[in-house]
Amino acid sequence: MTHIKRQNRLDYLEISNNTSTIKITLQGAHIFDFKVKDKKPLLYLSKNAKFEKAFPIRGGVPICWPWFGPHPTNKNLPNHGFARISLWEHIDTQEITKDKTKIILRLKSSQQTLALWPYNFELNLEVYMSDVLELHLITKNMDAKAFVLSQALHTYLLIDDLHTAKIKGLQNCKYYNKVDDTYANTQEGTLTFTQEVDRVYQGVENTLEVEDIKVKTLGSKTVVVWNPAEELIKKIPDLSSYEDMLCIESASTLKDTLTLQAGQSHTLKSIISQKP
Repeated sequence: MTHIKRQNRLDYLEISNNTSTIKITLQGAHIFDFKVKDKKPLLYLSKNAKFEKAFPIRGGVPICWPWFGPHPTNKNLPNHGFARISLWEHIDTQEITKDKTKIILRLKSSQQTLALWPYNFELNLEVYMSDVLELHLITKNMDAKAFVLSQALHTYLLIDDLHTAKIKGLQNCKYYNKVDDTYANTQEGTLTFTQEVDRVYQGVENTLEVEDIKVKTLGSKTVVVWNPAEELIKKIPDLSSYEDMLCIESASTLKDTLTLQAGQSHTLKSIISQKP
């Protein structure tokens, strides 16, 4: 069942089946709520999140595309790209079974996007909702020339307590530590949180686990882990708390930055579930 509703100034889809419900704004194809029946919400949404045109939503699953972080050469362009603040088209909602639904949203190059990024493209988000949330971000190069692409499914997870949370599955992975700008780091054992964490892990092949949540990345071996902690959150007015949120992001950046030739496509996948 699909309904179109409005949150402040943004239209969103509300879709439900026998197992779960989901809410997705058309701006940014932004999933801001997902809940399996009889379980707590999977995603964190800030109480201060803005549902305004041209503003990214703080929480849920922002789509960082076609660059992750600041633009590499022009800091005046939108941080994390323009996909998360662009209006997408709802292409289809398909009932695969009573328990599983497929939703397709699309963003295509336009005069507005070409002014920011001079390439023709088609970007599709395929969402599979059941007792698992599965996201496929599919980039197609529709241009006559190659382009370079970095991206992320910037997932905010709702957790019980950051102070006791541990991420399993990153052991022995190399990472770039953005907090102190160091590259030669290796994760030893589980990752715990006592201060700000902003790390780009590479060579990640395991399913990651934190509390009762599992996250699997496919189409890349890069995962970003972020929590601002007590000091940085003071500089982020639309983020209402940090103790109950944790970002585990499926990403293509650093060594996994992509070059797509004319006509090529690439799929980045994130599969998120809660233990029974």
